Amino acid sequence: MLATLIRLLGDFDAAEEAMQDAFAAALVQWERDGIPRNPRSWLISAGRHRAIDRMRRAARFVDKAGELAHETVTRTPYADAFDDESGVEDDRLRLIFTCCHPAIAREAQVALTLRTICGLTTDQIARAFLVPVTTMAQRLVRATAKIRDARIPYRVPPARELAARSDAVLSTIYLVFTEGYAATSGDALVRRELCAEAIRLGRLVVELMPALAEARGLLALMLLHDARRDARSSVDGDIVLLEDQDRTQWDRAQIAEGLSIVDDALAKGGVGAYVVQAAIAALHAKAPTAAETDWRQIAALYAYLLQRAPTAVVELNHAVAVAMVDGPEPALLLIDAIDARGALRGYHLLYAARANLLRRLGRCDDARRDYETALGLAVLEPERRFLERRISELRQHCSCRAPAGP
Repeated sequence: MLATLIRLLGDFDAAEEAMQDAFAAALVQWERDGIPRNPRSWLISAGRHRAIDRMRRAARFVDKAGELAHETVTRTPYADAFDDESGVEDDRLRLIFTCCHPAIAREAQVALTLRTICGLTTDQIARAFLVPVTTMAQRLVRATAKIRDARIPYRVPPARELAARSDAVLSTIYLVFTEGYAATSGDALVRRELCAEAIRLGRLVVELMPALAEARGLLALMLLHDARRDARSSVDGDIVLLEDQDRTQWDRAQIAEGLSIVDDALAKGGVGAYVVQAAIAALHAKAPTAAETDWRQIAALYAYLLQRAPTAVVELNHAVAVAMVDGPEPALLLIDAIDARGALRGYHLLYAARANLLRRLGRCDDARRDYETALGLAVLEPERRFLERRISELRQHCSCRAPAGP
């Protein structure tokens, strides 16, 4: 609904106000008259009309109000125009392309989409980008002002412009998925509605750009990760590590689809970052048990990914894979190098990964300190409970090993 109102009104702030006005009107009218046959169309229509009323009351919006009022009469009825969510004319996909316009700073493109498409708070987005909240707020304000002032069109661009925006669009969709697959805050480890939305948008992009191997790689990556969702947490909502997951709970149909897409992308020469990550996910999905995982090949793929798309998070994942192949000591050196650069300062998973390596080396006190650092940074409740259990286990283990006497 917000995406549609942004398209109709051409202004992010006006669309958010219109949506709130529509909800307020619905609380009164639906209780009195009953829920309409098409609630979504009713809300969009009500929001748009209230936005026009606001514009008419403000002298500086007179011209815009007249234009929108004319369009209200001449456009296709709402029930027909806005309910079809299949195909590339989807409002949310259009909004992603608008947010990812080359005129908008790259770091703001993804953030703005997470704010408008997913409804994430500025605080949540700031944590995902590892930047201060004030910095993220400024980026969002500048981005919406740029769209308004430059009159950036709200549409899926013509074919000749698709390639220039594909990287940003794919990054955005993946971050939407990541926020669903590993939420940055809250009580639930997984936000399934965001995962489903990202996969749906991924399918639309593949339909729009069928020759783009990276689009296929991203879709496969999301399908393979999402296939494990039911096994990733216990009935109490606690984290279940990959090696401890009940693989009979994995969605085998979704895995089969993901594997087929990966194979197709690789056969067509796809070696981009998403295709490589999908190949890594495929190795996990194909392993009958955790012990049979081909960690050597996974480590090699992460090493290749570091050459193609070097990031500190990929470097951290490579170190974890190295630990599974060569043991914790060489992996600890890699993680210490990341930490020394300050590349992931404030990222709780860096300290959790190092704590795990120290625990495997029998350095209980050092491991406990790193787990405590990770706990101080983590905000997702299931992760906090997991870290607290690890700390409790290490405290007990260390006390059992403490020498007797003074």
